[in-house]
Amino acid sequence: MGPSDNILIIDDESQIRRLLEITLSANGYRISEASSGKEGLTLAASVQPSLIILDLGLPDLDGLEVLKSLRGWYHKPVIILSVRSSEDDIINALDAGANDFLTKPFRTGELLARIRVAARQNLDVPAKQILEFGALTIDLVNHTARKNNELLKLTSTEFSLLGLLARNEGRVLTHQYILKEIWGMGYIEQTQYLRVFVAQLRKKIEDDPARPTLLNTESGIGYRFGS
Repeated sequence: MGPSDNILIIDDESQIRRLLEITLSANGYRISEASSGKEGLTLAASVQPSLIILDLGLPDLDGLEVLKSLRGWYHKPVIILSVRSSEDDIINALDAGANDFLTKPFRTGELLARIRVAARQNLDVPAKQILEFGALTIDLVNHTARKNNELLKLTSTEFSLLGLLARNEGRVLTHQYILKEIWGMGYIEQTQYLRVFVAQLRKKIEDDPARPTLLNTESGIGYRFGS
């Protein structure tokens, strides 16, 4: 994804839509807009956007319900843009298939950076290979992971995190290194943000997320994959 690709904005605030339209158009993106959940779902199906920016507080449908409906068929990045900011809100959005979560008010530069990150995660294809860790199989080429031969539902951000850790099996990766590699230099202090993603990933790959055997914490330092 790059400039000239279509981004769909689903947000009932006309001022936010106008701000996003000006910012994104100035950076070469084509914009589609919807002011309600139903309109957004209709436009998503007809326009087939490269990325969707979705508000959670819509007038007709809850944004999470819109996201769940989208994830029934739409596999490209979705970034949540919302005044909601609690850890539960972020976790619920990630569980429902969001790639990223940005809180209003937001900086336009940060939003553009997150769009670039989401696009890179969606398109980046590693040179190799299939990694196996007991019941967990990670296909780095096709961006899929299976546990006990069942396909895991991972967002592109979760898979990028899993792939980075798995490719460095046995090595301790610092919080700052992981944040820089996955989200960029602007996020190297966002350790709480990383903690949320790690917790979500553990729910999907660990037999007992409370006692992880794959994604291990190195207290105060970072994370280590495997033994």
